[in-house]
Amino acid sequence: MNNDRVLIFDTTLRDGEQCPGASMNLREKLEIARQLARLKVDIIEAGFPVISDGDFEAVHTIASEVKGPVICGLARCVPKDIEAAGKALLPAGEKGRIHVFLATSKIHREHKLKKANEEILRLVAEGVRQAKAFTADVEFSPEDASRTEPEFLAEVVQAAIEAGATTVNIPDTVGYAMPGQYADLITYLRNHVRDIAKAVISVHCHDDLGMAVANSLAAVQAGARQVEGTFNGIGERAGNAALEEVVMAIKTRPDVYAGLSTGIETREILKTSRLISRLSGLQVARSKAIIGENAFAHGSGIHQDGILKMRETYEIMDPVEVGWGGTELPLTKHSGRHAMVVRLEHLGFHLTEEEIASVFARFKELGDKKKFVYDDDLVALAGDSVAGDSGAYALQSLQVVCGGSAVPTADVTLSHHGKNVSVASPGNGAVDAAMKAIDKITGKSGHLAVYLVEAVTEGQDALGEVTLKVDFGDGVLITGKGASTDVIEASARAYVNAINRSLLMQQPKTGVTMPLV
Repeated sequence: MNNDRVLIFDTTLRDGEQCPGASMNLREKLEIARQLARLKVDIIEAGFPVISDGDFEAVHTIASEVKGPVICGLARCVPKDIEAAGKALLPAGEKGRIHVFLATSKIHREHKLKKANEEILRLVAEGVRQAKAFTADVEFSPEDASRTEPEFLAEVVQAAIEAGATTVNIPDTVGYAMPGQYADLITYLRNHVRDIAKAVISVHCHDDLGMAVANSLAAVQAGARQVEGTFNGIGERAGNAALEEVVMAIKTRPDVYAGLSTGIETREILKTSRLISRLSGLQVARSKAIIGENAFAHGSGIHQDGILKMRETYEIMDPVEVGWGGTELPLTKHSGRHAMVVRLEHLGFHLTEEEIASVFARFKELGDKKKFVYDDDLVALAGDSVAGDSGAYALQSLQVVCGGSAVPTADVTLSHHGKNVSVASPGNGAVDAAMKAIDKITGKSGHLAVYLVEAVTEGQDALGEVTLKVDFGDGVLITGKGASTDVIEASARAYVNAINRSLLMQQPKTGVTMPLV
């Protein structure tokens, strides 16, 4: 490996999906994987194949259809996990990687695994060797590495490399490390693991103390040459290292990261961020670095004056370099199907003929209601289509009567398994009536915890996007999104989207606990 190259390992589809309410269907995962390939990430961790049939299918499909990056599947150091990962990754050929992990910290050894150090070392070696039977590219992670005694961690890493691991990942699983301490741990391993030069050192940091990016970059300075994380920083608990920040820090500060680079096509960053946000249902904060709406906004008069005179006075990055400010050619109701498809492909969507027909019909309806259909409008329309999974509910029609002395009443038609079902229901308001009608059809009943309406584009004819967080009785908040020029319709679409996500999360699992690696 070129020692000046920092590999980017994206785990949006595995660790990112573990964020509550972020479960994605196969089509959504495939669209994100294709965009990650256009972004030129080095490795895509596509899932945990043994956890469910859905995860196995996702990894297998991505391994079959996405070309360019290495496709990775996660596995415990357990034969059935490794076999499932190996089978799922078969279509990737030499571009397949199995990522095996085992907890190593004292608290995990004593309270979770109840195993002695010698047993841990044996399981590590066996797991890596079993994975090597399926692929030459094997990564090993000692879960909770940052809280593992350095001396024992060095033994574990040595055992993994001797068994054939080509990448050793040092996870800060619970976001406990501090940058200086974490860099020292990487340095310690480089100095105390005899065969460390035979493997790439990787880091995987969580953001519980807000240090994920800082820890990742400190590790890079100490010699790590692979960074794992997610775009938008989504993931378990407080999330993972935000890869867009890691990439742009390395690019923007060559004085600090002398000679280091990534292979990322940075102009695809914003597009990737928005696609992930839309399909995961997780919003990006306006103040988020690099990709937030305010990242390159200047409210102060002094700042505005400086920017007008010389951009570099208050901008350390050119926004165009991360995808902001590109030429946007809005479509109109007179634009044809081909123009719409080409624009959607540019935005990262590759739809089936059936989905194209559905989106085009809604595109024409939208074109009749507003002068221009912008990129963000198209993303919202296409996102609604991709979010619909096989057998999921889809909103076919909505009619609402309200105002004055009339009791708000909604007449809703949903399709499910090719059949349309219509129900009318009163409510405390138009949105409440629509949701109660949907409840009657689906048999679900959700408590609305968060309701947010935003304009996708500017103007009185803007497409409105509704974001909901719904509790369907199990204490888990499920995110749903929907878009329409009619806010009530957008609310109904968002609620149906949340129901579909809830049903997706209820798919049978193997009973394997999702890892925090």
